Parts: sequence; structure tokens; C-alpha cells
Amino acid sequence: MGKYSKNITHNRIFKSAFFIFLIFMLLLSRLYWIQIIKSKEYKLAALKQRGKEMEIYPSRGTIYDRNLIPLTNRDKVPTLFFVKDYVLENEEAMDFMKDVSKKSNNVKKDNSKIGEIELNRSLENEILPKGIFFAEKTLRYNQKNLLSHVIGYTKKTENKGESGIEKTFDDVLKKENIGSIYFEIDNKKNPILGGGYALVDNEKAKRPSNVQLTIDYHIQKIVEKAMDEEGRKGSVIVSDVESGDIVAMASRPNFNQEEVDDFLNRGDMELYNKGVQVSYPPGSLFKIVVLLAALEEDPSIINENFYCNGFEEINDVIIKCNKDEGHGKLSMKEAFAKSCNSTFIQLGERVGSEKIIDMARRLGYGEKINIGLMEEVKGNLPEGEEIKGPSIGNISIGQGSVEVTPLQVTNMMMILANEGIQKDLSIIKGIVTDNGNMMKKFNREKDEKILPKKHCEIVNEYMNEVTISGTARTINLEDIGGAVGKTGSAQAVLNGRNAVHGWFAGYFPRKNPKYVITVFVEDNYSGSKDALPIFEKVSREIYEKNR
Repeated sequence: MGKYSKNITHNRIFKSAFFIFLIFMLLLSRLYWIQIIKSKEYKLAALKQRGKEMEIYPSRGTIYDRNLIPLTNRDKVPTLFFVKDYVLENEEAMDFMKDVSKKSNNVKKDNSKIGEIELNRSLENEILPKGIFFAEKTLRYNQKNLLSHVIGYTKKTENKGESGIEKTFDDVLKKENIGSIYFEIDNKKNPILGGGYALVDNEKAKRPSNVQLTIDYHIQKIVEKAMDEEGRKGSVIVSDVESGDIVAMASRPNFNQEEVDDFLNRGDMELYNKGVQVSYPPGSLFKIVVLLAALEEDPSIINENFYCNGFEEINDVIIKCNKDEGHGKLSMKEAFAKSCNSTFIQLGERVGSEKIIDMARRLGYGEKINIGLMEEVKGNLPEGEEIKGPSIGNISIGQGSVEVTPLQVTNMMMILANEGIQKDLSIIKGIVTDNGNMMKKFNREKDEKILPKKHCEIVNEYMNEVTISGTARTINLEDIGGAVGKTGSAQAVLNGRNAVHGWFAGYFPRKNPKYVITVFVEDNYSGSKDALPIFEKVSREIYEKNR
């Protein structure tokens, strides 16, 4: 009996010890899981609950060019983050920042608790003084603000697109937080000196939410460089003749996408995309519309001669020609090449306002082209009482209430370059994954016949004469196949004062054209003297870079 009782006691002790050991091992395993395996995750969760977040990677998808070259989320800059209250009062920390950054004396004394300064080199966090942390920050926008008006900008506090592609595709581009640095804060929401911090790269947040454009990064750089070198305000658009793709679109003056508030109240409309968002009198470019309307009315018009006295009088309204003493006797081709106002007013009177305006609408004027930018405007074509009486004089030379956008001019030139076929212009290719795979292609309308081929051939021949003996005869592109086009100088009112805008639109090379280029220069410039050199420079560089 004693032995049996002893065995029972022994077994109970053994089982109890084993049970205690098992509980101990489970607790040990749990502690290992919490403190070792999941420590970073739990630390991050804690920091998120009581931490201050600083974004180091944009919470938006990437915008790519046609070759999948990133146009956003592209530039990376070494960045110091620091606790302001401590660093600004700590001599050692300030001396360190002076050594590594020339901008240390420009620390903003605002309400934010964490400051940041860009560096030109990387640093190790282990060597940094208290209150200073290093991380590599990815910028949303290119530091040169390339394609700024097309890409647009966001309202940072809401991660919301406010203009351009950012606005059009806001729902697509908006992402969860991808990369941030978190700083531990106290109960007064001040960063804790020496407290925890964590860099976060959230792979799970990445999903197919990027936009690919038809823009060619290299051609865009050419266009913006040419505009900046010439120092002109206005817009340049380049489109691919065969596909209808917009491969470049620039507007000047430019703006800083990271500092939009600085440009809100300025007078130069820096935030406006002047290629689509503002309409202007087309001037002599509109003579193409008048010529096409006349050819449709009476094709034999090309065999007639006209006479220019230097002015035309309609119901006691006198409109001067661009040559005060007059051009004298002219053929239709000569009148077009020399941009004779008198001839085209005579032509307009014969054709009539209604038929000219109808031709303009067929060519896309007075309506949006719809390339994928919400800011696009319709421009203006006169109607009703506006097209009666002496108004035909201004209509015939693209003045008065006729207003067009550079994009609409590009659309007309595309129709002519394609011998009467209208391509569906677009700046969007589609939505792509992070790897560049197309998820949803942008819908494009089918080609549409707008004009007879023979009428386009006549206009093309006349535009060729413009570059040989007319208002664009100074152009020098014969060694790369030549170009055809039309100049325009338009009187307008800008900011309450009189101004003259300049145009040149055309395409190159002369035979089998590859690109249509529209150049608009704003404010007291002429088409032949100011727009034409930009067209020439852009054409030559595109050719030389084999784009």
C-alpha cells in the first residue's frame, strides 16, 4: 500500500512538473514570437498609434511616358528629418546640420514639430546626433517640373488631384501609404527626443494604379528646352501624325508643383495649361479654314487672281492688310503664302460667314478635342448676330470673337497631314501595373473622313509655299526633309491691355510627315519672328535625336 501511494505521488509530481514546464515553454515561445519575430510589426503598430508620420514615398501611383519612363516618383533625395524644438536650441545639432547642409540656416520656424532638409549625400543614422534622423525621400514631381501642366498637382493634405492627370485619374492614382518614417510622440504630441522611429515600406499597398501617357520623355525635354532658351510664354504641342498620340505638350511660364500656393495670385497664369485651358484669336491660321470653305464652294477659286490695296472696307469698317501699301495683284497661292488680309476678306465675303463657321466646326473648333485633360476649353466660334454684317471681315482673318486653343489648331493640322482623315488625338495610353503591364487601354475613336483628299493636297501645297516664298521663308529645314505650315499674328486683349500673339503650326518632313508641331507665343510676338524659330529648333532636335 505504501509503494502504491508513493507511485501516485511521484506521478502527480511528474505530471505537474511537466505541465509547468509546458506552460513555461509556451510562454517562452510567445515571448520569442512577440519580442523577436513580431517586434518590428508591433513596434510599428505602437508608433502608428502614438507617432508622428513623415511621408518618404508618395501615396500615389506613378505616371509614365510612352516608353515607361517614370514622370513622377522618379527623383530620390537624401533627407535629414529632425525634431525642431531640440535642434534649433542645441548648438551641437545645429553645427552638425551646418556641416552637412547649406540650407540649415533656412529651417522654417512654423508649427510643424518635425523638419526636413535635403542633402547631397547619404548618412548613417548611427552617427547622427540626437533628434536627427536620415532617410532617402522619393519626390512626387521632377525637380525641373517637366510636363508640369499636363501632370498637374495635388492637394497634399487630402492626397487629392487638383489639376491635369492628377485630377483626371485621381481615383486610379490614389494609394495607401507606401513609405513613411514614424517618430514617437508624447501625450502633448511632441516628438520624444531619443524616442523610437521606424522606416516603413508597405509592399501590400502596391497595386495596379499607374497611368501611362503617350508623351515621349525625350521629345518633351526638347520642347521645354527650346521654349526656355527662347524665353517665350505660350504653348507648344507635338503630335504623331500616324497614331494621333500627343508626344509633347508644354506651357510657359512654368510653375513649381511642390509650391503651388506661391503661384495662385500671380498675373502670368502660370498654373494654366495654355495648350488646352486658354483660347486665343488664331489670326492668319484661320485663313486655312476660309480657304477650305472656299474650295468646297468653288474649287476653281485657285485659278483666280485678287487685288490688294492695303485695306478692305465693309459697311464703313476699314480693316488693314498686313502690308500697308498693299500686295497688288495676287494669285490665290501667293495671297495665302504672303497672308494677305485683303484677299481673304474678299474670299470670306464670297463664301459667307455661315459656311466658314460650319467648316471650322468640322475641323474641331468650338468643341473640346477630349484628349484626357479635364481643363480643356471649347474656345469660341461666333454665331447668330455675331456673324452678320461687317463681322465677316474679322472672321476671315481669324480676329474678333473667334478663339481657338493650340490643341484645336493641332487637330486641324493633323487632318491636313493625314489627307483629310481625322485621328482621335489622345495623351493617355492606359492604366498599367507597377511592372508596366497594360491593365486597361484608353479608348480611342475610329478614324473619320473630314475633308476631300484633293482639297488637303491644295492646302498642303500652299503651306509649302509659305515656307518657300511666304511669311515663313526664313525657316531652314531642307536638310532634314523640309516642313510646311502657316504663320499667324493675332491682335488680342491680355490683362486689360492690347497684345499681339504669334503662331506657327505645321508638320515635318514635307513628304510623309511624321510630326505635327503647333507653336503659340503669347504677348507682343509675331508668328514669323518668334514662333517659327521654336518650330525649327524643335523639329531639328527631334530629327537629330532620331525620335
